[in-house]
Amino acid sequence: MISVKEALEIILAHPFQPGTEQVNLMNAVGRVLSSSVFADRDLPPYNRIAMDGIAVRFEDLSKGLRKFKVAGMAIAGIPGIELDQPGTAIEVMTGAVLPSGADVVIRYEDLQNEGDYFKVLSGEFKIFQNVHRQGSDAKHNEELLKPGMIISPAEIPLMASVGVSAVMVKTLPRIGLISTGDELVEIDEQPLTHQIRTSNVYAIMAGLKEAGASCSMYHLGDQDPEFQQKLDDILSKCDVVILSGGVSKGKLDCVPEALEKAGIKKHFHQVAQRPGKPMWFGTGGGKIVFALPGNPVSVFLCLYKYIRPWLLSSMGAATENFSAVLDKDFISDLPLTHFLQVRVHQIDGVFRAMPVPGGGSGDFANLRHISGFLELPPGAGLCSSGRAFPFIPIR
Repeated sequence: MISVKEALEIILAHPFQPGTEQVNLMNAVGRVLSSSVFADRDLPPYNRIAMDGIAVRFEDLSKGLRKFKVAGMAIAGIPGIELDQPGTAIEVMTGAVLPSGADVVIRYEDLQNEGDYFKVLSGEFKIFQNVHRQGSDAKHNEELLKPGMIISPAEIPLMASVGVSAVMVKTLPRIGLISTGDELVEIDEQPLTHQIRTSNVYAIMAGLKEAGASCSMYHLGDQDPEFQQKLDDILSKCDVVILSGGVSKGKLDCVPEALEKAGIKKHFHQVAQRPGKPMWFGTGGGKIVFALPGNPVSVFLCLYKYIRPWLLSSMGAATENFSAVLDKDFISDLPLTHFLQVRVHQIDGVFRAMPVPGGGSGDFANLRHISGFLELPPGAGLCSSGRAFPFIPIR
């Protein structure tokens, strides 16, 4: 049995080797950018009106002029016009090009309309007031986005604004998710009293979908006479296989043996942690295999502690490390790393974690109450309120 630290180091030392591919902009969310994105022009590309009102000369204002005759109107979507007469103003709308010759915009809220004139009510002005200056956000050819970043909805409008309709991203592995167990039926079936609906593979699929990946789902019964043949076939189709169940010490827990028969070399089996102790990891023939316990909380913990960080690391994406402080004393007498289920709230910028009791690693209903797991070291003993520990968020 190895430590949590050793397990993570071994997993991260066996990355998937991604290539690159081009995807449509709207299919890029969650994917990892593989090439830089540059500004194809200044942002904004012109001196942009930031407030509805009038555009005037600062020189006129500095001479004490406070009443301006309207000489025209500038609206968004038309070429810029010129303010060519001293003592006059151009009425302007948000988004329009600042008229040449003008260098101050005064809001309607600071004006009084008097027919063809506007009277200025406020008294302090500065050059380019209420103007979004050309190039103030980014300059032409400036690098806007760097390779390795995970694309979020916030990057989509930025890429659209510089004409990026297709994005170069890292390719994703072909992932196969296998549920094992004779007691499992599909979610749209009515289980008998001795059966349960499969749920673990849906949890894994959802967690990996957040990271941009898609998966194929399979099921193998414990006593299926074609278990080995079917496993071999799934391995031939996938780059990564993640199994749930069949890795403990029960008489029907045949997954480790079947994987070794399939040519997958075991790197470790069992991690000194709770939940998720029976976790198995191996590689072989260009395949990467995670075999997780069948208990749903164990699956969730292993997904967020090991598999998602491994996937993002393989793509060259940076992963964030979080910590949280306990909100009440907690005693952990386990000789293993204890991943404590907690609900987190924020006070003065600090994540504070409240332990959430549950029914153990089989109580997946308890997941709806938690924000993630607090990682307590082996033999931690009394963990006092206010003490900080690594935090693994699940939402």
